Amino acid sequence: MKKIIITALFFCVLAGCTKDFETTNQNPYTISDELLQQDFNLVGSPFKGLMFNLFGHQIEENLVHDNFTRQLGTPTPFVGSVNNTTYYIRWNTYWDRVYGDVMSPSKQVIRLAQENNLPLFATWAKLIRILSMSKLTAYHGPVIYSNYGTTASTILYDKESDLYNLFFQQLDSIQTDFSANKDYKGFTKFDQSYKGDITKWMKLVNSMRLRLAIRIAKVAPALAKTQGEKAMSDPGGLITSNADNYNVSLLGNIIPIAMICYQWDDTRMGDGMESFLVGLKDGRISKYFAPVTDNSLVTDHPDYPYKGIRCGAYLDAKDQRVSYSKIAESFNTVTSRRYMTAAEVSFLKAEAALRGWSGAGSAKTNYEEGVKLSFADWGASGAEAYLADATSKPINYVDPKDAKNDYTSRSTITVAWNEADDNELKLEKIITQKWIDGFTNSLEAWVDHRRTGYPKLPYNAKNDSNADWGVIAKDDFIKRMPFVNGERTGNAAGVADATTKLGGKDEIGTRLWWDTGGSNF
Repeated sequence: MKKIIITALFFCVLAGCTKDFETTNQNPYTISDELLQQDFNLVGSPFKGLMFNLFGHQIEENLVHDNFTRQLGTPTPFVGSVNNTTYYIRWNTYWDRVYGDVMSPSKQVIRLAQENNLPLFATWAKLIRILSMSKLTAYHGPVIYSNYGTTASTILYDKESDLYNLFFQQLDSIQTDFSANKDYKGFTKFDQSYKGDITKWMKLVNSMRLRLAIRIAKVAPALAKTQGEKAMSDPGGLITSNADNYNVSLLGNIIPIAMICYQWDDTRMGDGMESFLVGLKDGRISKYFAPVTDNSLVTDHPDYPYKGIRCGAYLDAKDQRVSYSKIAESFNTVTSRRYMTAAEVSFLKAEAALRGWSGAGSAKTNYEEGVKLSFADWGASGAEAYLADATSKPINYVDPKDAKNDYTSRSTITVAWNEADDNELKLEKIITQKWIDGFTNSLEAWVDHRRTGYPKLPYNAKNDSNADWGVIAKDDFIKRMPFVNGERTGNAAGVADATTKLGGKDEIGTRLWWDTGGSNF
């Protein structure tokens, strides 16, 4: 638990309690209002922190969806090896980051922007809110959004269907504001992603609309189609070039997974990544992970010296698996992390094409373009040969330390596109490649896995779910994170109402609105 305590301290760091990290939530009254108003500092200074806090850290991401999606695994048997990764909830804190470090300061930005006649800063803050809250609802389902800021004793949550309608309506308004102010330069000094280029923010708006439309495609197909086609036809365009990727500055900090891996030894390559990247002979593997230093760990595939840890594994002692593959050393020096990329947009368009949405183009063309963009974005070579491979398949997983963690791969897909395949198999290929590309942004991979069932990942080896948080069947996966304890005690009536909107018990096995199960078509 030492590392968990350190993580808690990291939250303090993000709030600005040490000089070693850039303040994310600066009180504007620590310097004079006159100085702050110069060059829009009054409303612009919080934006770096707002964007930084779109992401979480160890107990918000790494021990949640990084593991749930089998991208990363932990060698550490936290809390007697009964924890989130084995489906018994110990940590559930992304809620606090969203409300404390995004919603609260953005509320002040919006107020100050209105008071100082700087409306486009309010528009920008509202977009950041959607970027953040669209993630939080993917953890819990209903969340507090339209009622945020009320002083009532009971604060009601938004039903998911209402929430997505509101997101789309607000994206309409945001895009209208941006399109009328394409030449505006007021964001420049506060925008480390796009340097104040409004036209690039417009591409992000459309790309986010497409992401959210695809997310609800099974539960609300008519609305999804309307919104997806609007995103693809908007004159502002989509993110189609890696030069337009929405990358969020780390503000001089080390990316969390590098800290967790290299400083704490608490994360390693996930078993799913080993199975797919090794089996498919994927050129991105060396960009994601470091080879093992002990070749006895990879006797099953010595030409690819990478070994992952099974997620939800039987673990005895941390030192048994710290020799497994670390993430690539280059992550120690990256300066930003991906939120939305051209590769993801291509995969979204590929799925939209399968669903018959106008303007999506060819599923095959989009799929192959997504892979090429991903290889280029990660600095890997060999995309053309990779896309032509119709024989390589994911490998079975072998844990040299404990055979109870071994498994036979549930997936038998290849990379090469085959127009004769049915739509389910085509979608499996699209989502599998989207999952591979989405390394370091695993929340979207968790969304896709829940709503489509792809990639076909292994079930947990060790499943400690029980009546405390809800039971997950041995041949199933966790569906959501429960509402947080602070809300359960401080807003009990609100949580009770939210549970009725959830449509099931406040448990980890209750599907979210867009996670309908069954066939994808």
